[in-house]
Amino acid sequence: QVQLVESGGGLVQTGGSLRLSCAASGRTFGDYAMAWFRQAPGKEREFVATISRSGNNTYYADSGKGRFTISRDNANNMVYLQMNRLSPDDTAVYYCAAKWGTIRTAPSGFAYWGQGTQVFVSS
Repeated sequence: QVQLVESGGGLVQTGGSLRLSCAASGRTFGDYAMAWFRQAPGKEREFVATISRSGNNTYYADSGKGRFTISRDNANNMVYLQMNRLSPDDTAVYYCAAKWGTIRTAPSGFAYWGQGTQVFVSS
């Protein structure tokens, strides 16, 4: 069992930045690939970014390439999502997720989820 708690969401103006954090507890954190997903009102949950167990490999959705950076600190069981140049299209609840083994982009591949943190970008 892995417990995930996100933080760092909030209200930001267009062009601003936010850093989301995800604190993990439970099983060996380094055994899990981690990812961020988001869900806007009335839309399906979508992939944002993922990072491998070691942190050496990352993959981003096209919407976040060049603006978002995912990272992890295995010593402290933390995952981060640095988001720059935010736009109203980035408004959503952002979820941290964990899966045992290799990275994947489909939500169905992730067994553990946090409760989400709201990001609102004003125009």
